[in-house]
Amino acid sequence: MGQIWDDGPSSTGADLSYADPRVARVYAALHGPGPDIDHHRRLAGPVGRDVLDLGCGTGRLGLALAGDGHRVVGVDPSAAMIAEARRQDRDGTATWVVGDARTLDQVRSFDLVSMTGHAYQALLDDDGQQRALRAIHAHLRPGGRFAFETRNPGAEAWRGWTPELTRREVAVEELGAVVVGHEVDAVVGDLVTYQTSYRFAEGSELVTTTTLRFPSQEVITGALVAAGFETVTVHGTWDGAPVTPTAPELVVVARVPSAEDCGREHIEAGAPDVEGPPVEVPEVEGGALPA
Repeated sequence: MGQIWDDGPSSTGADLSYADPRVARVYAALHGPGPDIDHHRRLAGPVGRDVLDLGCGTGRLGLALAGDGHRVVGVDPSAAMIAEARRQDRDGTATWVVGDARTLDQVRSFDLVSMTGHAYQALLDDDGQQRALRAIHAHLRPGGRFAFETRNPGAEAWRGWTPELTRREVAVEELGAVVVGHEVDAVVGDLVTYQTSYRFAEGSELVTTTTLRFPSQEVITGALVAAGFETVTVHGTWDGAPVTPTAPELVVVARVPSAEDCGREHIEAGAPDVEGPPVEVPEVEGGALPA
């Protein structure tokens, strides 16, 4: 998961751990291909499109989309994460930018803006959420889509973020074996604060603190419509299952109105076609996040 808006912890939960290149290496080692990546690849489609991988982290999604032939720009405020993405992208298949949605030239537009790794949960308040959504909307072409996911608050995933349940050892290039674990500090309203601990092979330790928001489906769809998105579909899993009270995810796809249907607003919760119509073709982590 990458950061998407670098205004400090009051709005995004960003913390200084992103300046540590070791965290980026550990994150890349922990998070490989998965159903979320497959979902975004399906959304992008087989034809070369312009895609913004926002909060790209170490490039897990961007590298896959570039490999499919899409024109990818990956953006993240963490220089360490971008450096790791560039290191992995040995052939220079994508463009990697240190910054956030406001960094990009407003003239540049995209067919798809993707956000993976529960990066949306780094938006800790309504104001930060709305500013990010409006910036994303401004970078989408008519008919373009914004795809992301958050953990369903009804599933209460944080209850499993204990040292006993999350402790794992991962082999990291140039670092050796690293032991990683999580522990929740506080749950206040829809905000969950937790610590990530790292124990490195050479004996040093690092502890980072992260706060994530668990917004409801109603909060998310309301914010998207307020930002100008039109059709919003929400599913409870990556394979398109409907949202239930304890579904693990809220998998969201929001569409910018096309020239033909501009001004019409429609929300479909659990619609059968997560991919929606083809887009017209003319971007908190405080460390390695719990799964």
